[in-house]
Order: sequence, then C-alpha cells, then structure tokens
Amino acid sequence: MRDELARLREEYADAGLAENDLTADPLDLFDRWLEQARAVREPNAMVLSTVSADGRPSSRTVLLKGLDERGFVFFTNLGSRKGRELAATPACALLFGWYALERQVRVEGTASELPRDEVAAYFGSRPRGSQLGAWASPQSEPITAEELAARYAAAEARMPAEVPVPEFWGGYVVAPEVVEFWQGRRNRMHDRWCYRRPDGTPSADRSGPPPESWTVTRLAP
Repeated sequence: MRDELARLREEYADAGLAENDLTADPLDLFDRWLEQARAVREPNAMVLSTVSADGRPSSRTVLLKGLDERGFVFFTNLGSRKGRELAATPACALLFGWYALERQVRVEGTASELPRDEVAAYFGSRPRGSQLGAWASPQSEPITAEELAARYAAAEARMPAEVPVPEFWGGYVVAPEVVEFWQGRRNRMHDRWCYRRPDGTPSADRSGPPPESWTVTRLAP
C-alpha cells in the first residue's frame, strides 16, 4: 500500500462554489452545507487542533453539538489534553471534512468555556451510559481496559438513578475569526473562499452592537 500512495488519485466533479453562492455571514453558508451533509455519516464530526505550552500541535475528532451566533460548540473532559491546552492557549482550529461531497470547511478561532448551566443542560440530555462514561474515564490518562471497566462499574453502582454533571466536564464555544470553504473541482482547480473578520478578532457576544462585516477573499487552490 505504501508504494501505491503516490498513484492514488480521484478526480473531483465540477460542482464549484461561485461568488454568488456565498452569504454575508459564513455561519449561514455553513448551515446550508451542514444540512446538505446530513447524508454523510457523522456530519457534525470535526477535527479540533490545539497547541501545547511548548508549541506542539495535536489534533483529534470531536462532535459539533451546537452552532449559534457565538460560534461552534462542543463538550469534553476539561482535564483532557485538549482541555488543558485550551485553558493555556485558547486559539484553536476546526476542520470539517465532508469528503463524500468533495468539501471541507476550515475554522480558526478562539475557544472559551461555556456557562455551567448550559453544560448541565446538555449533559442531562445525554444517554445514561454516556453520562456514566464521563465519570469513569480519566480522559487522556494511561489506563488498562480492566481499570476502565472497573471505574465504569463503580460509577454505575454509585449513581443508580440520576447522574450529576462532573465538575471536570464542560464545554467550549469557538468564536470564529477565519472560516474557509473548500469545494473540489476538476484538474485540482478547487474553489476556496476565505471569510475573515477585518480586525482578526472573534465576536463571541452578538447581544450588543452588530459585528463588523466579514471580508471575503478567493484563494488559489
């Protein structure tokens, strides 16, 4: 297989993303693309990239669980590697890879923790097994399968009815500063449109004055 990598190639269709397909706010276009991606397995899966205190990047797949005027919402163990890195360096990146549709969306922004009432509301909507799993898993820490199973069984026995939200479990909203839409085209002449806030900073709170308009630039493939 390694010898074949250089020969692997797939020709993209000529669907395209024209300028008149764009919206004033990138989240509106993202909404449209997300709806069209519903036929793809896990359409809300996104790659989250963070950086450590010494500048080492790391990536993993998480699930988008909310999208509103603040940005992109996901939940996680706050003590996990991503949680620790976001606490130290909130700048991060997201990647939605809808390869079956020959599309990608890249997001660069800043993460901030969600209010605890919002975290509790979402945690309460999760299946009981997922709730117990949040208590059982010391996410990102070394553990054996036996230890993990024992921790889950202990949590199940300790909380036979309602499962409270752990203090170490929370959520983030990523306020976008840059959003790029990528649409595959024939001959690798892909369409790339990049939305950027004029001042380069996110607007996580739109309850006040309207945010500055986005600048949109076409990028070479």
